[in-house]
Amino acid sequence: MRRFERPVPTLWWLKRRAYFLFILRELTAVFIAVYLILFLILLYQLSLGRQAYETYLGFLATPGMIVFHVVALVAALYHTVTWFGLLPNIIVVRFGEYRVPSKLIAGANYVPWIAVSALIVLILTRG
Repeated sequence: MRRFERPVPTLWWLKRRAYFLFILRELTAVFIAVYLILFLILLYQLSLGRQAYETYLGFLATPGMIVFHVVALVAALYHTVTWFGLLPNIIVVRFGEYRVPSKLIAGANYVPWIAVSALIVLILTRG
């Protein structure tokens, strides 16, 4: 016996803003994956010697790669912010009858993220 399945349009995720933002968040992983592949290639080129490494750095300095890295950064920031926004719904911390406020759970993630980012900027600007 065959079951009836309602067809789902290809662009179903464009019908609601929440669906669109969900798909957008999931697509950020593609940019991060490509960035990580480029980073692994960088490490490989480094293992081949100075000439290969400098040639690859020249490739990374092209306008297209700079634009890609800016887009990947925006994607990573969007993914991080949306993930931290979801955490209070995923992690419910209770002390007896008392539930820890959502803002405190989210803040417990934002504060270290901002602190580590500031430390990295400090190291890079003084280095």
